[in-house]
Amino acid sequence: MSKDIGIGVIGLGMGATMFPLNEKEDSKFEVRGICGLISEEKAKDIMEKWNIKFFTSEYKELIKRKDIDVVGVYSPDFLHGIHCKAALEAGKHVVCTKPLTDNLKEAIELVNLVKKTGLKFLVGQTLRYDPQIATLRKFYDDGDIGRIIFAEAHYIHDMRPVFDFTPWRLEHPQDLMFGGTCHPIDTLRWFLGDVDELHAFGKKGEMSPYPIMDNYILNLKFKNGAIARALGLYGVVEPPEPMMKLSIFGDKGSGVATYTDKKGGSFDFIYDKIEYKPIAHMEFPPEPGIDVYGHTKTVGRYMKHFEDCLIDDKEPSPSVIDGAKTISAGDAAWKSIKTGKVVKVFNEF
Repeated sequence: MSKDIGIGVIGLGMGATMFPLNEKEDSKFEVRGICGLISEEKAKDIMEKWNIKFFTSEYKELIKRKDIDVVGVYSPDFLHGIHCKAALEAGKHVVCTKPLTDNLKEAIELVNLVKKTGLKFLVGQTLRYDPQIATLRKFYDDGDIGRIIFAEAHYIHDMRPVFDFTPWRLEHPQDLMFGGTCHPIDTLRWFLGDVDELHAFGKKGEMSPYPIMDNYILNLKFKNGAIARALGLYGVVEPPEPMMKLSIFGDKGSGVATYTDKKGGSFDFIYDKIEYKPIAHMEFPPEPGIDVYGHTKTVGRYMKHFEDCLIDDKEPSPSVIDGAKTISAGDAAWKSIKTGKVVKVFNEF
């Protein structure tokens, strides 16, 4: 297969998960340029290893190149809006790692810009492409769960060691409501649709120099009438349970999918129609890759989906609107924490 879709990557931490595309014979993608704040020597090593032709520390230099059709934005959260906007204005399709951005104003601007340009935009929510979560989704799509009555999702992660190797999260404090709790919000939205209203509590763990509240409980009501809970805990000691968990409770069956960085996960399901309600249990092995989180294969999966969207003119999932609605739910959660009230979620994108 010819490598005729050029990619430029901004941010070389998790952005490195794009590099293996250059070795995939069944992919039309080719990483042709990279942008990051690294030394020339390190850049040279990366370029030689992955057969990448161009390096710059200036994102505008990367975006303007004619041989680049898609820009992958893997920069710190507070730069996502700037980098995505510049790429779209330059006529490039965009893949942006989660979160779409860290504020609702920029999310609205990006949605409008994608609509104006007609370009493709994928938000890189890895959990949608994790095998365990995808298996739970398949059970739902096949009708095994039935009507969803309640759902619960969590992302629990002691952030102290993460701050050590990504100091930007403290230097320009990452808002973990958007940068972390976007995971459970997005997975719940994937199954239940738009969040209508929510109530949230927040508390600072006070275990690190992180200056913002870093523990959140969100109670959500969806437009279809279902209710759910999203839990984001980052100022805690790492617990003896999975980092990510999604539980879906239906009127035909209930399923639970789990994921932990570099440790794999599991999927469990109970059918209501089977006497004694035995548990169907599946173990999923870890998926090693070139990044510290273990997302290389999931990035490969969503890039395969994005390639299909470019070729067949389909809407990516999650789309820029999906990403914006997740940010809007996070924005409403902050408002609820500050006011103590139930807050309506803006969905009119």
